[in-house]
Amino acid sequence: DKIGIIVNFKIHGHYVLGKLSFEILDLVSCADINMPKARDRAHEYDIPRACTFDDLLADPEIQIVINLTVPKAHAEVSLAAIAAGKSVQSEKPLAVTREDGRKVLAAAKERGVLVGCAPDTFLGGGQQTCRKLIDDGAIGRPVAAVAFMAGHGPERWHPNPDFFYQVGGGPMFDMGPYYLTALVNLLGPARRVTASAQRSFAERVAGPDRVNGRRIPVEIPTHIAGVIDFAAGDAAGIAAGNPGPVATLITSFDVWAANLPRIEIYGSEGSLSVPDPNTFGGAVMLRTADEVEWREIPHTHSTEVGRGIGVADMAYALTDPGGTRRHRTSGALAYHVLDLMHAFHDASREGRHITIESVCERPAALPVGLEAGRLD
Repeated sequence: DKIGIIVNFKIHGHYVLGKLSFEILDLVSCADINMPKARDRAHEYDIPRACTFDDLLADPEIQIVINLTVPKAHAEVSLAAIAAGKSVQSEKPLAVTREDGRKVLAAAKERGVLVGCAPDTFLGGGQQTCRKLIDDGAIGRPVAAVAFMAGHGPERWHPNPDFFYQVGGGPMFDMGPYYLTALVNLLGPARRVTASAQRSFAERVAGPDRVNGRRIPVEIPTHIAGVIDFAAGDAAGIAAGNPGPVATLITSFDVWAANLPRIEIYGSEGSLSVPDPNTFGGAVMLRTADEVEWREIPHTHSTEVGRGIGVADMAYALTDPGGTRRHRTSGALAYHVLDLMHAFHDASREGRHITIESVCERPAALPVGLEAGRLD
């Protein structure tokens, strides 16, 4: 499939390099409101054409648009691409508001195109190995989980960090999608959330010079601690009265240092240590009930993939002759994650559990033994 990319200088290179791994993808155009920058990126990554966004949408050969704009522009750009008859793979989050997220999904359904969204890191070897272990019963029935993203924000290293502290940013909307998508992939969709959230500091200081740096006002919570109740498992589990897993999640831009796991899944027969969901690899560690030490599990799936595997999976779905293949980084999954992120903030503000109204399918696991550059 021919694809066009709307560039973002911090992350678009990862998508370009990632798509080169998949023979089904042909990146033919890149667009930016700043044409000199678009030309520079096209030259840097040997993309045949630099163009305006309007020109990209008018190109009848382009089937997929990769939307790498800032969060506040995600919905607007995706809706424009959908209106032009293009399928869209968006950077996370799907949209800033639930309303805009629903508009994107509705427009795609009406136009007959697909919507996908980052992250696609859960399709890497580390996360897929964990998925296989859970599906194979290595830890028995999952009963609980923890997930922690604890850092002190991007203002000391990012050249334009302001949007991280505006509506649509913060640790939950910036990093939460990696952790929540990983949890949904491993445990299935969620049914309710409760949380506490706070804005710990009224402003941040940009740059490494914390004395003379530029001051950034903080509009959003920067430390969110919550609990997710996942839906009960399969029909047999429901019939047996088994509840779904309960997960503790913390996302924070207020922590200078921590010794916390990224993600751990606790089952009736053992525990699983899941690697950083912001990567495609990482060590997978398992300790079953009859073991006295953790042991590293070899990857069952390739880690030689990158950002772009989600786009490739969408392309396979678009070219499926039967029209039944569902891409894994789906709009429904992304909207469920968006719904969850808002639910954390809603729960803190309202002081109650928030029932999750959105639904999605647990993404299909990747088969073992895929050839390099292929997903079929």
